[in-house]
Amino acid sequence: MPLLEPKPEALRPGAARSASHDRVLDDRAAGTPEPLRGELTELLGPEKVLWKVSDLVKYASDASPYRFVPQVVVVPEDIDDISAILSYAHGKGREVVFRAAGTSLNGQAQGEDILVDVRHHWTGIEVLDDGAQARIRPGTTVMRANATLARYGRLLGPDPASAIACTIGGVVANNASGMTAGTSRNSYRTVSSLTFVLPSGTVVDTADPAADELLAHAEPRLCEGLLALKAEIEADAELTARIRAKYEIKNTNGYRLDAFLDGSTPVQILRGLMVGSEGTFGFISEVVFDTLPLDRKVSSALLFFPSLTAAAAAVPRFNEAGAIAVELMDGNTLRASVSVQGVPADWAELPKETAALLVEFRAPDEPGQEAYERAAAAAVEGLDLVAPVASVTNEFTREAKAISGYWKARKAFVTAVGGSRPSGTTLITEDFAVPPSLLADACESLLRLQAEHGFEAAVAGHAAHGNLHFLLAFDAAKPSDVDRYAAFMDDFCRLTVERFDGSLKAEHATGRNIAPFLELEWGPKATELMWRTKQVIDPDGVLAPRIVLDRDPKAHLRGLKTIPEVELIADPCIECGFCEPTCPSEDLTTTPRQRIVLRREMMRQPNDSPVETALLDAYGYDAVDTCAGDSTCKLACPVGIDTGAMMKDFRHQRHSPREERIAALTAKNFKAVEASARLAVAAADRIGDRLLETVTGLARKAVRPDLVPEWLPEIPGAAARKLPRTSRVGASAVYYPACVNRIFGDPDGHRGPSLPQAVVSVSARAGKPVWIPEDVAGTCCATIWHSKGYDEGNAVMANRIVEAAWGWTAGGKLPLVVDASSCTLGIAHEVVPYLTEDNRELHRELTVVDSLVWAADELLPELTILRRTGSAVLHPTCSMQHLGDVEQLRTVAEACAEEVVVPDDAGCCAFAGDRGMLHKELTASATAKEAAEVNSREYDAYLSANRMCEIGMDRATGREYHSVLMELERATRP
Repeated sequence: MPLLEPKPEALRPGAARSASHDRVLDDRAAGTPEPLRGELTELLGPEKVLWKVSDLVKYASDASPYRFVPQVVVVPEDIDDISAILSYAHGKGREVVFRAAGTSLNGQAQGEDILVDVRHHWTGIEVLDDGAQARIRPGTTVMRANATLARYGRLLGPDPASAIACTIGGVVANNASGMTAGTSRNSYRTVSSLTFVLPSGTVVDTADPAADELLAHAEPRLCEGLLALKAEIEADAELTARIRAKYEIKNTNGYRLDAFLDGSTPVQILRGLMVGSEGTFGFISEVVFDTLPLDRKVSSALLFFPSLTAAAAAVPRFNEAGAIAVELMDGNTLRASVSVQGVPADWAELPKETAALLVEFRAPDEPGQEAYERAAAAAVEGLDLVAPVASVTNEFTREAKAISGYWKARKAFVTAVGGSRPSGTTLITEDFAVPPSLLADACESLLRLQAEHGFEAAVAGHAAHGNLHFLLAFDAAKPSDVDRYAAFMDDFCRLTVERFDGSLKAEHATGRNIAPFLELEWGPKATELMWRTKQVIDPDGVLAPRIVLDRDPKAHLRGLKTIPEVELIADPCIECGFCEPTCPSEDLTTTPRQRIVLRREMMRQPNDSPVETALLDAYGYDAVDTCAGDSTCKLACPVGIDTGAMMKDFRHQRHSPREERIAALTAKNFKAVEASARLAVAAADRIGDRLLETVTGLARKAVRPDLVPEWLPEIPGAAARKLPRTSRVGASAVYYPACVNRIFGDPDGHRGPSLPQAVVSVSARAGKPVWIPEDVAGTCCATIWHSKGYDEGNAVMANRIVEAAWGWTAGGKLPLVVDASSCTLGIAHEVVPYLTEDNRELHRELTVVDSLVWAADELLPELTILRRTGSAVLHPTCSMQHLGDVEQLRTVAEACAEEVVVPDDAGCCAFAGDRGMLHKELTASATAKEAAEVNSREYDAYLSANRMCEIGMDRATGREYHSVLMELERATRP
């Protein structure tokens, strides 16, 4: 065992706990039982079978209020693997559930036997017919697909609020729609063809002209059964009329019986049935969508009304005016959304009764936009609008930032309101639709019903389509609260069906919480047809039992998850999964959501239980060590949960007092450490990579892999010992070269000035000279200690750099320009909690400017571009995302290159200072997609603005990245 290996006990929850009723039982501590584990390992290979109890727990939760622990998780790579899994399940009498993003709100992504992860190896998009169609794999997020389609002026019809995380497979399987899709732009209407694997293992490509012939040969009984059901439905005029009427409004409850009316052959019927089947009919391996025009001329308004019913009553006006979206938000939703960055703080003071409509018009051109704006003005005239707080304007705008803020608030409905729920409560998200003409009445009835059952109202929805969402929070650990929820559901379902003839699920699909009420909405005849359809397609009941069809009237009360309190920073988490696509470790170990899910399971366990011990044993590497600490999860989370900060705190908890003292000593003597590091890097050039890899490898085994970096061949040579000479007299700014740029030199193939030389030269060239203080050596942004959780060392350096910067800048009179984005973030923001009160006052007087912003805003307007390179690909770092200066990176690059590309798969490289040297597998996993995209063609320049991230991308791509400021110097050099 390494000398300084941390003890798992350091992360054991300290508070005394009693066992929760829904905890994972002790007999599951060993993970997947035999022979299941051994048989699947032999069938698929060990790397595709996840069997530890920590694996099972982290897949047991999705965005729903339910929790079911699978027996095993498998990660197939191709259709052959899928067929093998289904064949195994048939032979062994087992059940299979497919899971992609796990953003489903009704438990569709949970299984109690074999759970199949179809996210990791199932991404990709192919644009067809100049964007008119797109072939997309099921693990691709909606946002990622639309990013590619935007280049062609196209987008997908479905636009769920969870587009950042939800995947195409789930969107189609649930027929998810969203803000603008309604009944005409959803998956059922815009899917051109599907490729899917039936429960038997038969693969069907509905676009194949011979598909029906092939299916009839492979599955004659299936074809006969589907055609018989079609004939039966069409022979019943009353039933046919009822089916058509049910889909005049949004409806995803049960199976799409209109597929029997719309399809004339078995393959066509299956194509319709697969949409909205929630994984119960087969695995969708590929989707071809008919895309829609991306109308870029947008006009939007957030209009405030005195009440929810008043807002609902105004909806028909905007529908008639041609609005593509009319979104409703009640007072509780509006007030809760102040937790979302960018939402006006005064919304917290809105009266409880206030409601708002977010109305949007989109047009392809200026005349169309002007026509819509005239129609919008006419629709607003005479409305009883209110302006209870100063930020409310009640005006239409074309300003992109304002519109983005409106939508950010709207899309955060579930997470923002859910995040503000009482600690320890479970969140239920309900979704129903009524005829739009009855929306105001439905709102009033819903509010009354919620009050009767003691639930706080929180309502939002796609008002244009009569589609409302509301949230319920209750404590699943209290039987009385569960009974209250059950009584509400009974009354709500009867109200929706009997009074409004509505849909119990408009777009979230049936799932576990509405399955018991399916017959209430559809009646016995249609419901029985759904059961028979399932029997025809999946006669052995292998796929996703109890998710759509369940005869147990209390099925929606089974598996409700408790939400034990955990660390304060993570307690608001509703396990929505929005954070996962941004996480560098998502394809390696755990995601932010899973880190929190695992922590919650520890809190469900009694002290020192076998399950808790097993979870702790895995948590150190899977959660703490392989977290990049980049906090991009905070940016993706609508309520700003920073799981990276929680992992840094856990690192701190694992440190011994001796380690903390050594780290603090390093900070106090950093001038010597910096000089020694530069000498070591210089010496390494003469020693050779192979020997250094061997020596550092041995040291990592002896001491601890998370403390001793591994030498990588991509590490550049040493920086020059002396920085460029500058003068304080006449300086426009203080230039602070980050310690990484004082230690590491330029890429091996670089010919020209170093980064410090480039910044000094180009600033002088623009008439804005910079001054480098002579005593920068020995100072640092403190990120070295902050990222590893060394609080004492962090405090030492944080206070030192602020005191020094205040002196250098003459008390904040000059800006401090920093040449590495992570160091800018560190000095500008991350040091603050570690400062003394006096130094916080000094910090408030500082203006910390990233070199990208300095170059784009201050230098470029004064420079003459003399030469440009042909093409450049950019790597925006996670620090740039936090600082909000990605656009400045693009601006500077566009001045230097004829063509500038930001990869659609660009993300955090996870090099994270030296974490890429501590866990190189983390960077390899985090950069795999971006590297593949970058290497799909040649570029003349590979640009970023952070030395360690550039080294990480060098390693990932085999190319040589350098700072965009060095490129700017070359472009403007006389």
